[in-house]
Order: sequence, then structure tokens, then C-alpha cells
Amino acid sequence: MKYEGVWILAEQSGGRLQRISHELLTRGSELASKRRTDLTAVIFGNNIPDEDLEELIDRGADRVLVTEAPQLEHFLVEPYAACMLRLLEEFKPEIVIAGATSTGRTLMPYVAVKARAGLTADCTELDIEPDTGNLLQTRPAIGGNILATIKTPTHRPQMATVRPRSTHPAARCGKKGQIIRRSAPKELLASRIQRAGFIPNTDTHTLQDADVVVSAGRGIKKAENLPVVQALADSLDAALGATRDVVDRGWVSYPHQVGLSGKTVTPGLYVAVGLSGSIQHLAGMQTSEHIIAVNNDPDAQIFRVSELGIVGDLFEVLPVLTDKIRQARAGGKKE
Repeated sequence: MKYEGVWILAEQSGGRLQRISHELLTRGSELASKRRTDLTAVIFGNNIPDEDLEELIDRGADRVLVTEAPQLEHFLVEPYAACMLRLLEEFKPEIVIAGATSTGRTLMPYVAVKARAGLTADCTELDIEPDTGNLLQTRPAIGGNILATIKTPTHRPQMATVRPRSTHPAARCGKKGQIIRRSAPKELLASRIQRAGFIPNTDTHTLQDADVVVSAGRGIKKAENLPVVQALADSLDAALGATRDVVDRGWVSYPHQVGLSGKTVTPGLYVAVGLSGSIQHLAGMQTSEHIIAVNNDPDAQIFRVSELGIVGDLFEVLPVLTDKIRQARAGGKKE
């Protein structure tokens, strides 16, 4: 039985495409190019706008498979899985990747079990093994202390979820392709779970969506010194991040953790304060557009990925830096 083609699971919310869909096209395009095969975007929903589907083509998909029904407007695992399994049986893709979002982390394991396929969750890197064509799936293991590369040599499709914000969205390229809309068969839409409601996150500085992130490391020495970093973050209208050490010590809560065992971020500006730059942390922020580091150790690993490094005592540097930023934003002339 021949399996071919790379698929990505595009996501919609409220009928509109989510950023993860375009990030997956970046990953999928690389894999499809190495396998010399087509890239297909699969999406479930109801009345998804034509322009959103055309954008998937414009950003790299050769084909978009759309399955629609009122029952698919919001994510429910059973009807989504039934529709996806029907597509897998019909088209037999070789590789299927999805975001490690609440949708991807729920749907992909459910489908993998039903399809008797291999699944590697929460990958940070994907590649193709030259000799075999197998998907190489790299993810953190043993508490984030090592990176493990996993293969699924005997089962198809090969399935993986990848971290949101671990790569940039695919750029528009003017590509042409095929959009196939289908109505979901009624027998696939049964669900024992009902959607009761939705409460949105009202945090204005959500870490993964922030354009500026200021992260604290163990160099702040104790929780009582965190306001020095928070003041800098506030002056930049930034989200507060932290290393695993800081979170493990209880100085900030887990939602602020950046790294392999935390969140992956790709802000326009990442300011690293008092952190050394361990492999685990770098994996969660090294795709940031601009990186500035403050550390009293000139040999700290973080300086290898930063474009601007300040070697000095953060307790001396940060108050001055914060004051200058506040003055500049207020339009003041004070030196």
C-alpha cells in the first residue's frame, strides 16, 4: 500500500484561520520539498471564508481539503477525528503534522490510536532521513534535559505535533493550487461531548502572542528582586518570561516559563536578564527577531545568540535602562 504526500492540520477559530496554520506550512513545505511530493492543508469548520483558504495556497499548499458542517464550527474531538480518519483512509498521506495546541494535542493522539499510526508530540524540529525517507522527529525528553530524535519506520502515516511559535509563518508566494470543499457525512458528526461555552483569556500580555518579552533568570538572585525586571517589562509594554530555574524556585508561575519544558516564543524583541542561555532555554526563544542580553558573565551562552549584549550588574543596568526608556516614551529630554 503506497502512502505519499505531506499534510498539515490547519486550524480555525470563529471561522478564521489561526497563525499556527501558516507556521505549519513553513514546516510542511520543507518536508514536502525533501520528499519531492505535494503539500496538503486539511481544515475542519463551517463556512470558512474563501480568502482564508486561498491564503493557505498562497503560502505554500498545493491543495486544501475542507470538511464542513455546523457541528464542526467548534472543535470537538469525536467528529473531528471521524472526519480526519475518513480522509486518511481515502488519500493515504505519508506524513501528517499539526500544532501542539489544545486542538492538536487532543486530536492527533486520538486519530493516531484509531489509525494505528506512530505519533511524536511536542516536536521542536522535523526533518527527513536521506536514506530511508523517514520523518525525523526531535523533541525534548527526560524533563527537557536532552533532545531525542524519533522515527516511525514501519507505520503510516507518520504523525507529529510541533510547538506553536517554533518557526515563522510561511510567506505569501503567489502559488496556485486546488481547494476541495466537502460536506461532512452525518454519520461522522456524532459526539458524546457538547460545547458548553468559552471564556476567553483576558490577559493583555499573553506570553506567546507578545511582541516584546523580558525574561528573568537565576541571576536576579531572589523573588524579591523580580520587580526590577517587571519594571523594565512594564516600560516596554512587554510580557514577563522566565527560565525554568526561576519557575522551579517559585519566584514566578509556570505560565511565564520559556524553553523546552515551557513555551516557545518568537517576539520582535526578547530581552534576557540574568540568564545564562542554557540549551533548554535557547530552544524556546532563539527564533526571536532581536535579542538583547544583560549578564555579568562575558562568557555566558546567551551572548552567542544576542545581537546586543550588556556585560554588567543587572541591578545597576536595569534601573538606568528602565528610566531611559520611560523618558523616551514620554518624549522627555532628560539625560
